[in-house]
Amino acid sequence: MGDFIKSLFGGQKPVAPEPSTDDDFADFASAPSPSPIYNPLSDSNTAATAASFPEHEALPTGAAQIPYTKWYRVWERTSPRDFYAEAVIIPFILVLALVHVWGRKTNKRKAGVWIAAHAPALEREFASVGVEKRTESTDHGGDLSGLLKEKSAQEFVTYATGRQNVAFVDLKVKLLKRYNPITLVIETALGFLFETIRQPKEVMEATIHAFDGKEKDLVPVKSKAELDAKDSRFKGLPNSGYDACVWAVVHKEQMKGLRDERYDVSLTATKDHKNLPQWASVMSESAEVTETLLTKDLVEAVEKAGDAFEYLIVTDQPIDKPAKLNEATPRKRVILSLRLPSSTHPSAYEPTMPIFEYFLKMPDTLVAVAHFRGEVTRKIRATREEESRKLKKADEDEKAEERRLEAEKKKKEIRDTRLKGLSAEEQRKFLEREREKGQKKQEKKMSRKA
Repeated sequence: MGDFIKSLFGGQKPVAPEPSTDDDFADFASAPSPSPIYNPLSDSNTAATAASFPEHEALPTGAAQIPYTKWYRVWERTSPRDFYAEAVIIPFILVLALVHVWGRKTNKRKAGVWIAAHAPALEREFASVGVEKRTESTDHGGDLSGLLKEKSAQEFVTYATGRQNVAFVDLKVKLLKRYNPITLVIETALGFLFETIRQPKEVMEATIHAFDGKEKDLVPVKSKAELDAKDSRFKGLPNSGYDACVWAVVHKEQMKGLRDERYDVSLTATKDHKNLPQWASVMSESAEVTETLLTKDLVEAVEKAGDAFEYLIVTDQPIDKPAKLNEATPRKRVILSLRLPSSTHPSAYEPTMPIFEYFLKMPDTLVAVAHFRGEVTRKIRATREEESRKLKKADEDEKAEERRLEAEKKKKEIRDTRLKGLSAEEQRKFLEREREKGQKKQEKKMSRKA
């Protein structure tokens, strides 16, 4: 109390406390007091910044010069260097989009030219042409859009039916992937480097499915009255059947690929024919079949088609090798494959029109002349029976293997059940006996081999 009164009247001053001599906090004794971090966008610092630094003077080192503008005045906060990546990516995307649109339109236009060139021949031979259902009163009238369907950007399909000896015909137009140039270049390069990979090409493939005397089973009926009159409807028709065979006229450049890709053609023997040009050959199961089917009109049509011709196949066997008996059921077909010209003018298809028209009429030729001697028919039938025996044997072997595995599984389950009921010593003896039996079996096998 006395010291307090003395301090009020100028007496003795209070003694300051001695500083702490603790060495643990010696490093922090001289540290300055923390100051707030400078933020140029902060409202509290905006006025101070404007007052301390005039408009044309630089901000202190370490302070980001970000002007404050309205949200929509983007050009005042950015520069062209901020959009270098977009300047490269956006034009690239636009080029790809334009190429894609151009490629699809080009393929569609080329397919339209093809159907315009071939529609008259199809309509002369078939009562109904095109994927859309039409009647005589609703004819296309020059509009071919309903005759062709775009299955994908590179594949177009059409269909025709309503003809004697023919159930229906499927036609496919396969074009290049112009809409995807990167994929097209890669596929072309791989086809050039490796023989097993085919280069992309533009082809037309048509397949005629013959009735072969099965009109009653294949022709659809719309009502019960038609179903009842079905027998009388087909009673007066001539027989549309012909002898089964595999026969082909092939461009030699396509021969190796066909043998590798098609099971039916692998059953034939390849021979040159004096009437055919040097670049074409015949693949047949019998010489008599060749002499019967290789007509003068066909030879002239093949010669006129030239390099655009790939193959003409008469077959009753599947394309892929059957793995089971039900997959080897004969289905008689006629197949034509032609290369498409690079030109988009209808006149470019004139060289291939004769072979295309002959192909459409070929079922009539088969019904008329494809009835071979008994010896030839027996030889062809023997080939198919041999293939059927192989399939049957493979099927029996597969079933026997399944039965063996099932028996081993049951035997193992019985052994495991029996082993669980034994004591440790009995299990050891049981396993020892099994090991000895296995060694004896192995010794017997080795002695038999010796």
